[in-house]
Amino acid sequence: MYKIIKIAGLLILLLPACFLQAQIKQKPIKTKQVAPATSVANNAIAVVTPATITSPVKIKISTSLGDIIVVLSNKTPKHRDNFVKLVNAHFYDSLLFHRVINSFMIQGGDPNSKQATPGAFLGNGDVGYTIPAEFDSTLYHKKGALAAARNDNPAKASSGCQFYIVQGKKRSDSELDLIETNSGVYFSPAKRMTYKMNGGTPKLDMNYTVFGEVETGMEVVDAILMEQTDGNNRPLRDISMKMEVVKEEIK
Repeated sequence: MYKIIKIAGLLILLLPACFLQAQIKQKPIKTKQVAPATSVANNAIAVVTPATITSPVKIKISTSLGDIIVVLSNKTPKHRDNFVKLVNAHFYDSLLFHRVINSFMIQGGDPNSKQATPGAFLGNGDVGYTIPAEFDSTLYHKKGALAAARNDNPAKASSGCQFYIVQGKKRSDSELDLIETNSGVYFSPAKRMTYKMNGGTPKLDMNYTVFGEVETGMEVVDAILMEQTDGNNRPLRDISMKMEVVKEEIK
């Protein structure tokens, strides 16, 4: 199962260091708090016909707690086109946000979560292909970032369907300095201000592909993160989703 590993080792506000990598999980492990994902049927890379998209694509994610509008980045065309393809095919409809970790993220996209029985362990479903990593220094794990889960593959290729939305925590300059030293990832003054004022999960930058962000509905993400969860971080109350591409009105 893909997992986004929570980071932290030296300071209490960082996520546990042992959670940095995404791994495939064979059975429930109740002692770890990690973001979910799924096992990949093979290592094939998705071939998505490039879309002639000029303006940003917006996706409406409807849940029982409200709607979230995300904007997909044109700097990550492979992830954008794949996500749009799955949304148009209604792939995500009736799937669950199956792993929720407060102060970290919400994750969904496991096809096995559709009509899953209460308490069933989720996170191993996938579509059988991966998406090549598309890292861009201007796309980072600030609060509201939309990113792709992955397993622990050396190419850092993304799951073909599982995604997460970041909540994270506010970070201090000393925490960001430590991450820079350990990872070699540079945080510009603008990024630092964002992480200090709004929060996020900076340790994941340039490790997991960020391909969009929340435009409206972050309060819905926060509400989902307040849900009670079981030992595998699955909400006790199912939070299902339905997605559609937002059609912009012609003025």
